[in-house]
Amino acid sequence: MTPHVEVYAGTAGHSAWFSNDHGQTWVHPNSHSGMYLEARVWHFSSHPSDPHLLYAGTDMGLFRWDERTTRWTHLPSPMQDIWALVQDPDDPNIIYAGTRPAAFYRSKDAGVTWEELQAPGIQKFSDINMGPTRVTQMLFDPKDHNTLWAVVEIGGVYRSQDRGNTWELKTEGLVSADMHGIAIVHDATGQKILYATTNRGLHRSTDNGEHWSFITLDAPWQYTRGIVVRPDSDAVLFLTNGNGPPGNTGKLWRSTDYGYTWHTLELPGLLNSTPWAVTTHPSDPKLLFTYTNLGQLFRSTDGGDHWVRLPHEFGELRAMHWRPTIYPADRPAHS
Repeated sequence: MTPHVEVYAGTAGHSAWFSNDHGQTWVHPNSHSGMYLEARVWHFSSHPSDPHLLYAGTDMGLFRWDERTTRWTHLPSPMQDIWALVQDPDDPNIIYAGTRPAAFYRSKDAGVTWEELQAPGIQKFSDINMGPTRVTQMLFDPKDHNTLWAVVEIGGVYRSQDRGNTWELKTEGLVSADMHGIAIVHDATGQKILYATTNRGLHRSTDNGEHWSFITLDAPWQYTRGIVVRPDSDAVLFLTNGNGPPGNTGKLWRSTDYGYTWHTLELPGLLNSTPWAVTTHPSDPKLLFTYTNLGQLFRSTDGGDHWVRLPHEFGELRAMHWRPTIYPADRPAHS
């Protein structure tokens, strides 16, 4: 068995792509692999306890990839358009999904059966964007696995303190309910700090989401998208920011003091759109990928100090994921 790093890219119209050389080159599996070639892939999820399986939320429902067979399997469910996925940290078979229109679902048997989780005040349609709402991220508290968070575009921040059985809407202090991302850190004193990104800027909460305060970035635009903690240190966070979706420029930010101050990082070349997210993994916290909404790719191998632009450029990217995998050395190639 050979350990290997696999990188996955989810596109808005050209399904999922794969790289086994840290993003230098990419393979686009054909339709015989089990996923329609023009699917929209919104999110990926994998669990450290199972290096073979990967889940993808798409506009055609939920798919599971198996590295041993290099095939996608469609998992029938009541969901059609899946924008967010997360697996229970203590059990990979418990999967949570967020959809468009916005709703929360849970499976306790690795995607075989599903139940819809009731959330107060959740709206299916918004007059603001004249379209359906959508769940853009779901996240477990890294220290309290009973607490699960979800952000809804357009709909606000939801918190569950019983693993999704019940939900509370937490919007006090938000300047916008157009939510994009959420992150949780615990500072040197043990205090929990939450961050949430919106179309109008970054927010912080120090009371477990009861109240939010707006944080102004030193940038000409306050639109913020992805926010993530580097796995080896709660003090280090990355934030993406630009002039809208898709926009035509933006900035990548890093904080080294739990999000209290932010500094820009240089991405080489001219950006073609807003930076969208930063992808990390605890197996190698210094290996990072970031990308723009319109498909430019960047990689850092030193924790974000330096970045290189990768040669491939996608039409539109909505998700990236990487992880170590283990599979037979003579397995079939992606096809």
